[in-house]
Amino acid sequence: QVQLVESGGGLVQAGGSLRLSCASSGRTLNNYATGWFRQAPGKEREFVARISRFGLTTYYTDSVKGRFTISRDNAKNTVYLRMNSLKPEDTAVYYCAADPAGRGTIQERDYNYWGQGTQVTVSL
Repeated sequence: QVQLVESGGGLVQAGGSLRLSCASSGRTLNNYATGWFRQAPGKEREFVARISRFGLTTYYTDSVKGRFTISRDNAKNTVYLRMNSLKPEDTAVYYCAADPAGRGTIQERDYNYWGQGTQVTVSL
């Protein structure tokens, strides 16, 4: 069983940076494609970024390209989302999710395990 725990959220001014972490307290996260999703108030949850099992490939939604970087440290069993140049529209609850089949798609249905989420608030 994989139990994911996100951390690193908070309140930041526009233009600032945060780094989110996603750690597994169960099985190693290293064998899972891992994604970050977010849900803003009143909106559906959306895909943000994903990284392949061994970190060889990454993919981002257009709105965060060039600003966000997903990475993984397999020695620490952790996946990160570095967020730079934050905008108010990035305000959301951010979730990490793991796909044991390693597909690494942008579809929520392909991710079996989810964290509880961490709040990111970007003020003007």
